[in-house]
Amino acid sequence: MFRRVVLTVLVAICAGFSSPGRAWLASVGHAQQSGSIADLKTTAEASGFKSTSTYEDVVKFMKAVDAASPNIFYATYGKTAEGREMPLAVVGTGLKDASAASVRATNRLRVHIQGNIHAGEVEGKESAQILLREFAMGQHADWLKTTVFIVTPIYNIDGNEKFGQNRGRQNGPINGMGTRAQAQNINLNRDYMKLDAPEGQASAKLWVDYDPHVGFDLHTSNGSNHAYFLTYSPPLNPNTSDLIMKIMKDEWFPFVTKQVKAKRGWDMFYYGNVEGGGGRGRGGRGAAGDPAGRGGAAQQPPPPPQPSAPAGPRAWGTFEHVPRFHNNYVGLRNRFALLSEAFSYATFEDRIKATNYFMEEALTFAHQNADRLKQATAAADKEGLIGKSLATRAQKKTGGLIEILMGEVEDEPNPVSGAMMNRRKDVSRAEQMIDRLWFEPTVTEEVPTEFYVPATATTSLELLRKHGIQMRQLSAPVSGVEQFVMSSNTARQPTGSIDTQQHALRTLEGKWEVAASVTAPKGAWAVPMNQPLARLAFYLLAPTSDDGLVNWNFLDDMLKEDVKVYPILRRK
Repeated sequence: MFRRVVLTVLVAICAGFSSPGRAWLASVGHAQQSGSIADLKTTAEASGFKSTSTYEDVVKFMKAVDAASPNIFYATYGKTAEGREMPLAVVGTGLKDASAASVRATNRLRVHIQGNIHAGEVEGKESAQILLREFAMGQHADWLKTTVFIVTPIYNIDGNEKFGQNRGRQNGPINGMGTRAQAQNINLNRDYMKLDAPEGQASAKLWVDYDPHVGFDLHTSNGSNHAYFLTYSPPLNPNTSDLIMKIMKDEWFPFVTKQVKAKRGWDMFYYGNVEGGGGRGRGGRGAAGDPAGRGGAAQQPPPPPQPSAPAGPRAWGTFEHVPRFHNNYVGLRNRFALLSEAFSYATFEDRIKATNYFMEEALTFAHQNADRLKQATAAADKEGLIGKSLATRAQKKTGGLIEILMGEVEDEPNPVSGAMMNRRKDVSRAEQMIDRLWFEPTVTEEVPTEFYVPATATTSLELLRKHGIQMRQLSAPVSGVEQFVMSSNTARQPTGSIDTQQHALRTLEGKWEVAASVTAPKGAWAVPMNQPLARLAFYLLAPTSDDGLVNWNFLDDMLKEDVKVYPILRRK
């Protein structure tokens, strides 16, 4: 049924619009008079790219496109720490509603698009709204023949509402943006394994319920002064299925890079920083001296240093392999993950354009290869892992030389705050650098047939359920098991950072040994390793994992100083 855009309804929807969205409200009124959804503008567009959308702006925009199109359904999928409803739009033809059951019943490729996980990195939030408007206008009809879209433009809602000044030396929006962390001071892009935040739990449920084949996570990156308008990354954990990685590295990203260059003249490449060259990487800080990721006039970081000519080739290094990051987590779910990082020192308008161009070409590839992508994820779900060695810790792998395009920036004052920003210059020079984009294992464990989690490990079992991991409770004891005998058990002092909060990150050393006199007791929970989420379950349960139950203190009450054996058993 076509849901007509009615002036009186939308005036009611848009009543009480927040200050950054007033220009948007005016455009909505104009849209009703002209009868065209094309006149509907995002806050960024309506403000001349001086402002970014508030939560209220986004919700009203999403409700407007829902009202304008029979193919767009507005819904919510959870609540933030401060109690705000988290908005979601489902886009597809022939849908009854926005429910996961309706989406999965189509048997089409399912694509999740997420923006604003860091509320100082707002281009994805604006680009996702633009995409929804294009769908409402009837564009991309070919995509809808093969694909259903689940769009969450504003993930870190509470952080978004804490508007401040610029994030480090990022070039706008000059009227400010939100914070890197959410209301509990948690970095949502380090929460995918531990799920401390209610937003993280809502996101995990979305992945369990809708089970997207593809996940986009849209960011903004500062750091080294490269010449790319946008950099990207696939999953980086070395345990990711080769069925996923081969398509992404050999076909998908090369297609996007070539198409954007041919059509727009803009360069894109794998995310990285010059190691030792002044880039921040993705270690959790927004800019030098700016732990929240939002600088200001009173807190000006120095510009990134310009390194002198090195004696030998420099290295281009990526960020981390751990699945607490969205792209790595999605990879361990046997799904395709595309991280985008619009270059922070390009203008706000150009960063939105770059994100739009990236998504347009990436989604074109997804449409053209929808059946192949579904088949690859299904095959990855069925891969036999039992008996194989998988990484539990990893390090960057040093490869050969690759060509990196380096650029330059210049100072530009923010006309609102007076704070100094950087602005990308139209400079590009090729430099041969050492490839440090991928990871190799440093510690491995063999994948068992099953793990056995004690029934008393209630918080661990609850976390496994939230991730959608399959388990069964033992109705009788199981013999022939192994136990992990610890040689060391150490916990780091909590830092209180937005990445780790008060977690005393724990590390175990030791080895698995046959335990002839030990059984997995009746009532324990068996976690089979022949299930679709075996990679994720393994990384959570393996005792030497750098991002699992041990690391995040879920088993601390069972790992006291006098304990010498890991409480979770396994059977080879």
